[in-house]
Amino acid sequence: MGGPGTGSGFDTVWGVTDERPTTIGVSIPVPRPHGEFLQARRADFGDRAAWQIPAHITLLPPTPVDASTYERFLDHCAEVAAAKPSFDVVLRGTGTFRPLSNVVFIQVAQGVSACESLERSLRSGPIERDLDFYYHPHVTVAHDVSPADLDRAFNELASYSVTFEVTAFHLYELGSDGVWRPEHDFELARRSTS
Repeated sequence: MGGPGTGSGFDTVWGVTDERPTTIGVSIPVPRPHGEFLQARRADFGDRAAWQIPAHITLLPPTPVDASTYERFLDHCAEVAAAKPSFDVVLRGTGTFRPLSNVVFIQVAQGVSACESLERSLRSGPIERDLDFYYHPHVTVAHDVSPADLDRAFNELASYSVTFEVTAFHLYELGSDGVWRPEHDFELARRSTS
């Protein structure tokens, strides 16, 4: 759930307690069957994290939180979701963060401003953190693989295109096994039909 465009730092500690913080992230899941397809392709390109990270558009990068902050942030997520209408996303074509970072991604061709609005709102509550990089919504399909595999991902998915409606975002927790799992779903408001 990291990489340029999302801010992937783990160096911020939210509150000082004796407890071990929980690392969370918030993202828009890429729905079936598209998400599974992109995960399989990520695995094909040699990315060892392919099956640890569901295909997604990051809204809040990996962030350690204490129990109190976590509870307040859940309430904040519910408030943000209730205030934001569902929207359509078009994923189309590939992009890369090279040479800054060895990442190839599917571009968000439609829905960028709605993603940006969600991202800003989520970072305006109990978790107010700076990003390491400018926010750039995307779906990673290859990360820290060989240059040849990065090229292959960039070229083989260049014509990829899919449209889906975003009706919710998910809060994920990072398990001790390194796998990100959805723990809370937040349904967006219904969009106006007028």
